[in-house]
Amino acid sequence: MSAIKELLRAEADGSLSFGDYELAEKAKKSDFEHEGDIYKVKTYKDITRLEKNDSFIYESVPGTAVSGLKLENGCISFTVEGPEDADITLELAEAQDYEVILNGTSAGIIKTNLGGKLTFGAELSAGEPVEVVIKNA
Repeated sequence: MSAIKELLRAEADGSLSFGDYELAEKAKKSDFEHEGDIYKVKTYKDITRLEKNDSFIYESVPGTAVSGLKLENGCISFTVEGPEDADITLELAEAQDYEVILNGTSAGIIKTNLGGKLTFGAELSAGEPVEVVIKNA
């Protein structure tokens, strides 16, 4: 997968792909319309952040590349790749329990804070994508 050179793109299955962790300088793409919503991405080696209708959705430190991001029925799924381990934060429903599944293995149940933020670590290395599924526990 590596970097998404367009910074943000819609896939044929309706999912989104975004992020370029290979960039030395911050790049962004705004006003990207997809299925009636407006998306914005900011990405480079230190951080990748995605917003939908001016609301936070995804952030990773350091930067990552995400492919196939789907938001369906309270479940989020995507594949993430980066050059090193990353902390990933998602915006979900507040004070809810979610199961985090990495490469088919449960990493446990995490409760979102009052702002709806869920943060978890992903062990990444360049060229080895990790499949992520977040679902209601």
